[in-house]
Amino acid sequence: MNDYSYLFHKFIHHNIQLPNRIVMPPMTRSSSHNHIPTQQVAEYYRRRAAHGVGLIITEGACIDHPAANGHTGIPFMFGEAALAGWKKVVDAVHAEGAKIIPQLWHVGGVRAAGSEPNPDIPAYSPSGLAAPENRSGLTMSQRDIQEVIESFTRAARNAKAVGFDGVELHGAHGYLIDQFFWPGTNRRDDEYGISFEGRTRFAKEIIQSIRCELGENFLIVFRWSQWKMQSLEASLVSTPIELEALLQPLVDAGVDIFHCSTRRYWEPAFCGSDLTLAGWTKKISGLPTIAVGSVGLQEDFLGSDSGANTLTTDYIMDDLIRRLEDEEFDLIAVGRALIADPAWPEKVRSGNIATVKPFDRSHLMDLQ
Repeated sequence: MNDYSYLFHKFIHHNIQLPNRIVMPPMTRSSSHNHIPTQQVAEYYRRRAAHGVGLIITEGACIDHPAANGHTGIPFMFGEAALAGWKKVVDAVHAEGAKIIPQLWHVGGVRAAGSEPNPDIPAYSPSGLAAPENRSGLTMSQRDIQEVIESFTRAARNAKAVGFDGVELHGAHGYLIDQFFWPGTNRRDDEYGISFEGRTRFAKEIIQSIRCELGENFLIVFRWSQWKMQSLEASLVSTPIELEALLQPLVDAGVDIFHCSTRRYWEPAFCGSDLTLAGWTKKISGLPTIAVGSVGLQEDFLGSDSGANTLTTDYIMDDLIRRLEDEEFDLIAVGRALIADPAWPEKVRSGNIATVKPFDRSHLMDLQ
């Protein structure tokens, strides 16, 4: 029987302690009616905690900026009713012994026209672009930038007030913070553009503001990615030197953990090295990292996923354990597999991985 026991080693960081190395990453479910997390949402997260997930990162929760939301059914991290709903979620997860943080979100230039709750508000983005050559809404003024920074900070304060164990900032996948990182959507010629230093300034100032407001002991996780939903082949950096230029301002601002979003966690980040994106991020930043990408998915699903490698479950899991034991990264996020089977951690721990329910796209329609 394969030995997956390292997955269940404790993780201790100065701002959080986890019972194991398994993280549930943010996955949008669009199931919060009127943007308020329901009892069903609380039960959904509670079940994953009860079956052994160490850290839950919630689906993206919108900050209170008028243009933050771009979808239906997305929970908000503001308003009395939404915060009361989140309090029930937090209490349910804590009762099962897990930790939980929300992902704080602003969709930026990809905001759909007519989005709730402010249908007349246009999209806001660094340069009025949703993607390269795709104009969308307004170019943010420096006053707009400051207002969004303040909105992220209020959302973090609200999260702490209802008992969350920290926050994750969504700086990936082509949403607002990532639109500042990406030269394809950031054409600014002021201090928020031009260079790596300029393009990271918005994220840096959000982190600094939250750190100043909530103190040194408040957990801040930062999610970033090379790929964007606008372009799976997009890339922010092509060398470790460029990666250092991207990461160092965020480290200096006060990030605790980096969440490195890839479609397949095991793929090398740069030519000439076996290190993954999470591995390089940890090596350069000196901070703990979360890896993510296709863990727990069946090989037939991988085979049908565009560009995916067809690897067996045993191979992926053995490779994962090797990298964890080598301290290439510290935590592993398991996404769609946990949607399909909340008991994934228990089945892995007991050696019954063959009984895990395979994921298919129909699971995305159910909040179970």
